[in-house]
Amino acid sequence: MSFNILIADPLSEEGLQPLQDAENMNLVIETNLSPEELESKIGDFDGLLVRSQTQVTRNIIQKAKNLKIIGRAGVGVDNIDLDAATENGIIVVNAPNGNTNSAAEHTMAMIMSLSRKIPQAYYALKNHQWDRKKYVGVELKNKTLGIVGLGRIGTEVASRAKGQRMDVMAYDPFLTEEKADKMGIRYGSIEDVLKEADFITVHTPLLKETKHLINAEAFQQMKPGVQIVNCARGGIIDEEALYNAIVDKKVAGAALDVFEEEPFHDNKLLELPEVFATPHLGASTIEAQENVAIDVCQDVIGFLMGDLVRNPVNLPSVPNEIMSKIEPYFNLAEKLGSFLIHLTDEVVEEVNIYYAGDLSEVEVAPLTRNTVKGLLTRHLGDHVNDVNALYLAKRKGININENKTSRTRGFTNLLTVEVKTATETRSVAGTLLNGLGPRIVKVDKYSVDVTPEDHIVVIYHQDQPGVIGRMGSILAQHHINIATMQVDRVDIGGEAIMMLKVDRHMEQKELDELKSLEEIHEVTAIDL
Repeated sequence: MSFNILIADPLSEEGLQPLQDAENMNLVIETNLSPEELESKIGDFDGLLVRSQTQVTRNIIQKAKNLKIIGRAGVGVDNIDLDAATENGIIVVNAPNGNTNSAAEHTMAMIMSLSRKIPQAYYALKNHQWDRKKYVGVELKNKTLGIVGLGRIGTEVASRAKGQRMDVMAYDPFLTEEKADKMGIRYGSIEDVLKEADFITVHTPLLKETKHLINAEAFQQMKPGVQIVNCARGGIIDEEALYNAIVDKKVAGAALDVFEEEPFHDNKLLELPEVFATPHLGASTIEAQENVAIDVCQDVIGFLMGDLVRNPVNLPSVPNEIMSKIEPYFNLAEKLGSFLIHLTDEVVEEVNIYYAGDLSEVEVAPLTRNTVKGLLTRHLGDHVNDVNALYLAKRKGININENKTSRTRGFTNLLTVEVKTATETRSVAGTLLNGLGPRIVKVDKYSVDVTPEDHIVVIYHQDQPGVIGRMGSILAQHHINIATMQVDRVDIGGEAIMMLKVDRHMEQKELDELKSLEEIHEVTAIDL
């Protein structure tokens, strides 16, 4: 049996070699197709390979009657309608590892250029200025490199920095002291990294929680003369705050490969002599372009020949008889994971998922993936999906355990998620109520009844008269309306839980004001 593969965007010729060498693969290279042209042609193909140029829309996918796999030669898949692909039984694969080395090398090039002021010195020579004293640099040896985000690229940067005999300190929500010791680096909180580092490089995804992670307050914590590198995502560093920190001599230099607005025609950071930049070149090497094409070609070949793929992006098909039983719980599973991960800021070491009732009699692997996806999304954002969630959890050193039991505690079905850290165990349980949809019915040892959606505030407090009234007064002062309230306790006068549904997201300063009440022990805002 032969397969027809359409290459719709320019890809490295060397990267396409696996497909060209494979038997039964007929390659057609037609780039710069209009949407209408692609729609008219796609019905003849079993596989489609693109980069970022071609938009694989729902209309195109619906015309793709024979299409079985879409390969994206790169990481991002925002140009592919994943929902439409999944609905039509088409698997989507990408190449998340192909540019790791190039991005890490580019980061080190930026760090070295910063330390020796190479771009500035070269620019001076171009302008016929010979001034050796002005461009005296510093050695990297014995300097502290602070890494914020220790994923694939951050880990590679750490390895290279150690080769320069730098002292590496890293922060990552999944990093523990034990893991850091094994890597030969120091573990630190983000505050530790900011305070101790001579050079700081960021390698996190851009999420709600990481946008402007390096802001004016963060710069205030840094030592004078710190130098900053961003080869990850524009927006992690607040560019206005960085500009002010450089003008105020807090920051001695900055090297930027990414910006909040790309492309741009004017950015005042580039007016500062302490700053140099490149136009998002982290993955722009011949080898990286070859690697991403090779990776995605190998997955396309493997899938069409009946093997498992290494880098799936969307959820593979599930037998209809299983899907009909578990599909109603997909949303609940993800929401429980997303809710629970906000109750701890410690590194999660183990996740236990308990399926009770009818759920204990069916295959629940898709629900486990959804639960873990919800747990990881807080820190990994769109990088985690239903298919790669378990792989990412394993890579982060998190043990995932499925448990089935007939004990439902009065519910037809009960799904309980438990996370363990080095010092605590937290849990949440949920179910589906006939006609009412998903419900959170237990948080830690407390019974509640809350829909897992919108804006939830979880408050652990001492069971004392007047607490609810004082808390309500604070919310009223900030014009925060309470939609619903649940309160539960184990012992009179002991610790209790209060779960509020409010009408908007609560800011940190508002949460801090609630925490200032003597009877309140813990306040967490969760947006689902």
